[in-house]
Amino acid sequence: MECERTPLDERLQGLGSTYEVIRRTAERMPEKTAFHMLEHGAAEEDSRQISYGRFFARVTQTANMLHDLGVGPGEVVSYILPNLPETHYVLWGGEAAGIVNPINPLLETDHMIAIMKAAGSRVLVTLGPAAGADIWQKAMRIKDHVPSLRHIVQVAGPPQPGAICYDHVIDGYSAEKLDSGRIIRPGDICSYFHTGGTTGAPKLARHSHFNEVTDAFLAAIPGDIVADDVALSGLPLFHVNAAIVTGLSCFLVGASVVLATAAGYRTPAVIGNFWRIVEKYRVSFFSGVPTIYAGLLQAPLGDADVSSLRMAICGAAPMPRDVIRRFEKTTGITLLEGYGLTEGTCVSSCNPLYGERKVGSIGLRLPYQDMKAVLLDGEGQYVRDCAADEVGAIVIRGPNVFAGYLQPEANRDVWLDGGWFNTGDMGRADGDGYFWLTGRVKELIIRGGHNIDPALIENALALHDEVIQVAAVGKPDIYAGELPVAYVVLKAGSTCTAESLRDFARGHIAERAAAPKEIYLVEALPLTAVGKIFKPALKENAVKRAIKEVLMPFRQEVKISVDPDRTYGTVATIEIGSSVSDQTLEEMKQALDGYAFHRRFHKINKKYRDYANASSKT
Repeated sequence: MECERTPLDERLQGLGSTYEVIRRTAERMPEKTAFHMLEHGAAEEDSRQISYGRFFARVTQTANMLHDLGVGPGEVVSYILPNLPETHYVLWGGEAAGIVNPINPLLETDHMIAIMKAAGSRVLVTLGPAAGADIWQKAMRIKDHVPSLRHIVQVAGPPQPGAICYDHVIDGYSAEKLDSGRIIRPGDICSYFHTGGTTGAPKLARHSHFNEVTDAFLAAIPGDIVADDVALSGLPLFHVNAAIVTGLSCFLVGASVVLATAAGYRTPAVIGNFWRIVEKYRVSFFSGVPTIYAGLLQAPLGDADVSSLRMAICGAAPMPRDVIRRFEKTTGITLLEGYGLTEGTCVSSCNPLYGERKVGSIGLRLPYQDMKAVLLDGEGQYVRDCAADEVGAIVIRGPNVFAGYLQPEANRDVWLDGGWFNTGDMGRADGDGYFWLTGRVKELIIRGGHNIDPALIENALALHDEVIQVAAVGKPDIYAGELPVAYVVLKAGSTCTAESLRDFARGHIAERAAAPKEIYLVEALPLTAVGKIFKPALKENAVKRAIKEVLMPFRQEVKISVDPDRTYGTVATIEIGSSVSDQTLEEMKQALDGYAFHRRFHKINKKYRDYANASSKT
């Protein structure tokens, strides 16, 4: 690639830290708007505007406040905050002072405690008492269970006993320079982002300043993000996507960011008023997950002028091709599919805005980062590189790839010789260098872009006295992409019901999003030759169930098979009788258009009677 002819160090000269990125932009354009903050998500409301000069001053003041509270290099400040300008101050100020640890506010308290214990958090910055939010209540339950915690800093809300009120103290700190006198080096660790789907022993990905600056720079290349751009930020700021793509990448070039309410896309008004917000602020790009695009297809454009919007970026979960086509046809906006993971700081590949886009692919690798598909043996060891269009494990290496997990044991079996990180995803690269995902070795369930570890569900249900075996997988869902479901084998003679097991699971799973949507009682689970549960068979069964549910209203006899496929991972084949009319067949196809799995219909001169008598057994 053209930009790879110039060494990366030269391209990022003088930008050895995230703090320097913001400082340089603030010096170049202090009056330029860094943020438009929307409180309610209404297009007609007046936004709170923060300039780059004000932004950098607050980041510096926040770093000095945290330094005063004992946060230095190697010390950790955690935050549990919604999407606010203050969240950005804490994120980047925390990295300037020491190490920042963003935490998902929707996690249950026990999960938060486990993360902070693993991080050794010294300071917790959290939202004060606020209507409609339970963050403060969670913080109060956390404080006595993290031995390393020394201070709680409250953002917004009436001052609380024992807490430091951010708004009351921040103006007392210098906005000109770091009081610590710290010289930040590119290799210094600046953040611990917890990986999605963590359990009681969360994995914390260690990012260096150079990791984050590099990925911010590289992420701006496929979409050609420049100073004139305006990004809409609706994804949560505890996640790398919002922090890097609609955060640091924008700050690097001096673009403006619209913070679309504290709850982001979770605020119903944001989706309902989306196109008017785009029109008012002349938004040029945004990033979302498949569920967001499905929701936006239900929000009519009307007469909104969205000519400023030149691209939308999608990652986190597979995007159904038909949703992409419908979205682009309806809006006229280019949708760029990409791929990334916390361990790669954020973005690792993306379709180009101006080059060839291949719908369904995750695009080309980013410049300076290596990416390939490889064959591994049964022990997870490298055998050889895959040929074009041959499915293998996706591995990456480069300046954006993280410094490893905080816990040494989590780094076992994820690194290959030569510094390659095994992403756990399966895929292929075609002859043009475009990558295509076909499955996940990690077996994570991705619900609306949120990663769920199946073990979280399985460990909880295994506590039930009547449960012998359990396996959790993702079932295709038109809105969420996948929903967690569990297959359960009960003791002989048990009268336990699926509903009672669902109630039990909800009471024993910390992440509400991980609670299984459905539980299927089966006589036995499919096993491998060595007695391990064979989850691909359960995934295939979940796809069959989803198809049957969608096609049930048509009252047609069908036979469904789900088989491995070299190109797509799996393909569902739906056989129907010759008596089915062409119109009904077309309607059946359309009913499945929103799903990410690949499917094909076959008409044959035969009737099938297994459809109406669908069993709950695998």
